[in-house]
Amino acid sequence: MTDIRTTDDLPDVSAAELALGVLDGDERAVALRRVLAEPGFAQSVEAWRGYLGQLFAVWPEVAAPEGVFERVERSIDAPHAVAAPSRPFWPAVAGLTSLAAAGLLVFVVARPPQAPLPVPAPVVVPAQPLLVASIAPTAKGAAIAAVYDPARGVLRVTAADTPAAGRSTELWVIGADKTPHSLGLLTPGGATSVTPALVARRQLAPGATLAVTIEPSGGSPTGLPTGTIVLKGDLSQV
Repeated sequence: MTDIRTTDDLPDVSAAELALGVLDGDERAVALRRVLAEPGFAQSVEAWRGYLGQLFAVWPEVAAPEGVFERVERSIDAPHAVAAPSRPFWPAVAGLTSLAAAGLLVFVVARPPQAPLPVPAPVVVPAQPLLVASIAPTAKGAAIAAVYDPARGVLRVTAADTPAAGRSTELWVIGADKTPHSLGLLTPGGATSVTPALVARRQLAPGATLAVTIEPSGGSPTGLPTGTIVLKGDLSQV
């Protein structure tokens, strides 16, 4: 009998991403609320933490850089003002909405009855395992984690060390073609989420190497690494 997998069979990627710490902002808040409200989701997060923790057990703990806690407190205390829209905008929207609703009502009343539409068949989505990597420092610093979801084409990376002024950290993949392909710049001091270009996505496979180099501000000007590799690790399938 053919094994058909639907979207209900796919693993909950959010649990793995929360366990790795690659979620940020609203996505992290939503996932944490799910931990409190959904026992199954909470168990999935803990299972991922136990599994992924084995990948990083070999790396020693590294103390946080001096002053990082003060910067976090300042960022929490900073005001976040949201500009309110001007008042005349909303009456105009309300008027347009009422006009559209009236037109829709006329269309529905005047439209002759039709046979009900057939219920579409479930969409069959092939399950694709996640790829994870522990990207370790080649000299000093802290290791970072990466998780790639082939189904969505999204790569998430935990926060890396902030580069020196006027420099950027760039992430690369070296796959079957043995050529480095840029996956984008890492966010200074925060988690990074990127959707790699198609040519780079083709190289994201088990055994491919992820590497981080220090480049001029804005990234490599040549399209290939120009700086020293400071972090390196291989992708594995989970």
